Amino acid sequence: MKHSYLALVIASVLSATVLVGCDNKEDAAAGENAQQQMPPAVVNVQTVSFDTVPQVQTFSGRTAAYQTADVRPQVSGVIDEVLFREGSNVKKGQPLYRINTDNYTTSVASGQAAVAQAQANRQTAIANNANAKAELASRQASLAQAINDFQRLKGLVEIDAISKQQYDQAQTQVRTAQAALESARAAVGQTEASIRSAEAGIKTAQSNLDASALDLNRTIVRAPLTGRSDRSSVTAGTLVNASQSEPLVTISRLDPIYVDISQSSSELLQLRQQIAEGKAQAGMNSVELVLEDGSVYPVRGKLALSEAKVDQSTGAVTLRAIFPNPNNVLLPGMYVSARLTQSVIPNAALVPQSAVMRTPKGDSQVYIVDENNQIQVRPVTINGTYDGQWVVTDGLSSGDKLVVIGGSKVKPEQEVVVKPLENANGASATPTAKTPQQAAKTVADDTSEQDTATTTN
Repeated sequence: MKHSYLALVIASVLSATVLVGCDNKEDAAAGENAQQQMPPAVVNVQTVSFDTVPQVQTFSGRTAAYQTADVRPQVSGVIDEVLFREGSNVKKGQPLYRINTDNYTTSVASGQAAVAQAQANRQTAIANNANAKAELASRQASLAQAINDFQRLKGLVEIDAISKQQYDQAQTQVRTAQAALESARAAVGQTEASIRSAEAGIKTAQSNLDASALDLNRTIVRAPLTGRSDRSSVTAGTLVNASQSEPLVTISRLDPIYVDISQSSSELLQLRQQIAEGKAQAGMNSVELVLEDGSVYPVRGKLALSEAKVDQSTGAVTLRAIFPNPNNVLLPGMYVSARLTQSVIPNAALVPQSAVMRTPKGDSQVYIVDENNQIQVRPVTINGTYDGQWVVTDGLSSGDKLVVIGGSKVKPEQEVVVKPLENANGASATPTAKTPQQAAKTVADDTSEQDTATTTN
């Protein structure tokens, strides 16, 4: 009885084992059939094309006023009145401060009196000169008469018609007349010197008067340029000095405005080497500005200069761009980011970022679909980004089918179904880069539209 029960148990176990084995074989076969029936993976591809791609670099920078003037007094005195509103826009020549004029008005009046006195002295000298010339003429006539008398008496004394005493007296009269003539000539010269002295006195007095009038005019402190004023450092009643170092107020011209950009000297050297080796071409001087809040400044600027020296403390070169600022949106000292196209790369491809993968070593690679619709791996060289896409300079060929979507679900040598990449509008995506000429035309068109909008406003 016991042997019969044992045999029954063994038979049951063997039957169960056979049934399980059959089930496993059926499941494996079903899996193989399902795998054979699974359709190939679908990937979206983009046809690779090459063009000239701008290298857009982003640099940090700060805004600086186009012109800045520290206003200081040119005369000393007490401020009677502040003639402008702090923080307002002022125009060149606009009165800003009025300094007390009492001392300067007195100086002007004194100078006017000095000029009048000098002019009177000149008139007196002219009159004296006229009298001296009249006296000279009289002395000349007296000398001529004395000479005639002497000549007449000279013949008479030879025949003893007159006494020797009369002859000597006539000779003395000639000598006296000659001396008087010389004296008259000296008097004329003296009066002429007096005239010249009086004229010099007039010029001196007039110069002093002009200086006093200039000081009086300088009691009105005017704006040296058009711009926005800062806070005033003085109020009415403050004593100011012509030699003081502290400015009364600072005026800054904000339209246009400068943006000072810092670029490391190593980056600049690398760029110049690329251009020299033919790997890149010189770019454009157009600059785009990104403000602190992330918004893009609506007007493009132009690169104005690049300093010819490197800052020893930072190892950077300063680039200066100039931007229109009609609405005073940009203020001095603002932190900004500047996008500058310093060079362009010929024969480069723009690749969407989703198409590029990184290896564990950090190298870049992409998937390409070959002529057999199989996935192939291509290592690529990336040189920055442009318009949100990678700039590929090596590793791709024109016409390659680049996997953009679906690369995460395939592997090398796998057969796939290829579909062209479509954008949001349903058209095939064919991204192309702008050439320098196209980019320059775009900038020119944007600038023209901005100028038109400004004129309309």
